[in-house]
Amino acid sequence: MPGVNIKKDDTVRVMTGKDRGKQGRVIHVQPREGRIMVDGVGRAKKATRATGARGKKGQQLSQGGIIDTELFIDISNVQLVCPNCGEPTRVGYRIDGDDKFRVCRKCEVDFPKPARSSS
Repeated sequence: MPGVNIKKDDTVRVMTGKDRGKQGRVIHVQPREGRIMVDGVGRAKKATRATGARGKKGQQLSQGGIIDTELFIDISNVQLVCPNCGEPTRVGYRIDGDDKFRVCRKCEVDFPKPARSSS
């Protein structure tokens, strides 16, 4: 799926599905599969077993139980939220010399460049 215009740390709004209308920050993007993981969206309950060796007092290292996990959702089910007008919008592009900028289609304001981690 070439040409993915949603990047990590962008704010998106879910347009379809059981979480329709929810807004969240993008945690992880898989551009080849066309999937993204959004904070607080697409949660599922998962049962985990207590694992690990017992310590001196008979305690297990990891506790079992039911936990909430976040799942990947399809990238076609979300729209980018403009930081200026606050509305979900399609993305346009503007080219200045050698730089290419993402632009809101509604208010023509540039989206901020995602911060790159130095790790």
